[in-house]
Formats: sequence, structure tokens, C-alpha cells
Amino acid sequence: QPPLVESGGGLVQAGGSLRLSCVVSGRTFSNYAMGWFRQAPGKEREFVATISWSGGTTDYSDSVKGRFTISRHNAKNTVYLLMNNLEPEDTAVYYCAADFNPHDNVVRTTSRWYEYWGQGTQVTVSS
Repeated sequence: QPPLVESGGGLVQAGGSLRLSCVVSGRTFSNYAMGWFRQAPGKEREFVATISWSGGTTDYSDSVKGRFTISRHNAKNTVYLLMNNLEPEDTAVYYCAADFNPHDNVVRTTSRWYEYWGQGTQVTVSS
């Protein structure tokens, strides 16, 4: 099971930006879609964004569409989440996850499909 390590979280004001990174070790990116999920206090874990193994297909939750951008650099074994125009409602622990999915034209948005998870990184957005 490859370890996933997130970084880049922190405290920002509303309207600001952060870029999260997730580094995969112990296994290549081949056939793995990568996703970001988040969990706010007292709420269920929710889908944020995902990207296919080649980077050719992406999907976003309605709440972040147009503000967040997911990308990956396979040679660096790294996936990114650029978060712009942050709002207090974005405050949560953000988790990186890997989904074995060889179908590059299809991505999945439910957490059940994701086999490996990182430890999470805290994002706090103040008013």
C-alpha cells in the first residue's frame, strides 16, 4: 500500500488561495486516479475533486467547481489541488486518496472506490 503524504494546508483569509500537494511513495501512478476529499467538523466526508491516471479526465464537486483546480505531475509522483477564492465553508481536513482505475476516461467520486488515503492536512479559512 503506497503511502500518501499531503502538505500545503494552513490558515488563510476568505478570498485567498492555497495549493495542496500529495506525494505518492512506494508505487507508481500507473492506473491510479487520484482524488481529494474533505471533512469538516461534525460533517460527513465529502468529495472535492479527482483526476484520471493520465490527467486527461477531471471532475469536481459543485461547491468547488470554478474555484479549485486538480492537476498531477506523474514524473514527480505528485498530485496538486489549487484552491482559489477560498470561503469559510471550505474549512476542513483535506485528504488525498488513490483509486485503482485503468479507465482513463472515467473517474469516480465516491470514497468507497479509493483504496489508499493520506493522513490529511488542515485548511482553515477565516472571515
